[in-house]
Amino acid sequence: MDALHLQNAFLRLAVAPQGASVLSFESLTHGKAVFHPAEPALFPMLPLANRVAGNAFQLHGERVLLPDSPVDEHFFLHGDGWLKRWDVEHHDEERLTLSLRSQHACGFHYLAKLTWRLAGNRLLTQLELTHVGEKPMVYGLGLHPYFALEPGSRVQFSASGFWPEGEQHLPLAWEGTFTAQTDFSRAKTPENKWLNVGYSGWSGLALIEHSDMRVCLRSPTPYLMVFSMADQPFICLEPQTHPVNAHNQAGMPGLVMLEQGQSTSLSMEVEVS
Repeated sequence: MDALHLQNAFLRLAVAPQGASVLSFESLTHGKAVFHPAEPALFPMLPLANRVAGNAFQLHGERVLLPDSPVDEHFFLHGDGWLKRWDVEHHDEERLTLSLRSQHACGFHYLAKLTWRLAGNRLLTQLELTHVGEKPMVYGLGLHPYFALEPGSRVQFSASGFWPEGEQHLPLAWEGTFTAQTDFSRAKTPENKWLNVGYSGWSGLALIEHSDMRVCLRSPTPYLMVFSMADQPFICLEPQTHPVNAHNQAGMPGLVMLEQGQSTSLSMEVEVS
């Protein structure tokens, strides 16, 4: 897969225009991967994050049927931004901006821009979406990084509650009491088993501590999706502007209704020390 590279004295990043996906993110200071080296190591989620029950929802008194996905038979999984090729708007040693136009019969019609910038020992990511269609539409955004784990790596973040995983990976009723596996309020090594749950009331800060490297994730959203698999050396800590299946929840929490020309955005910072 073709790649565009960013590098400074501390960090190195490789991004593919296909899917606007990060292929690798490394700390030159520590000589190791920050993101799990895979294709992709990070991808954007737009114009929604994760899944919508029944692949449909009600809006303006009408049923909105979401598009089919080439990678999932049931859902418009993570939207379409991660599956399409983006255009390169700007590229230099420390900054890259990609853009994408997309339109669907359901009402999604948008222009998106995704910018990566290296600033010292930090990777700054900014995802922005502008609604182009004449009829208002609801949008959500997310970023899906795969953080590398080593034996003994510890993860920590705070939240107010979580949605356990149900059938078809959709959320069950929200719970305010964590299980041992889902409680990351104190730094711990994630259990070696499947985990795929969304958190609310996230503080916007998460830490991953390795033996000789510390990774700090920051994002100004209260929703964090966490995904891990048994016997796999990664954990996904995914900032999202809305919880999974918000389209079918009362008040559509976290989703934004955009008129033509209006925009929404999501930022993320990864600091390596």
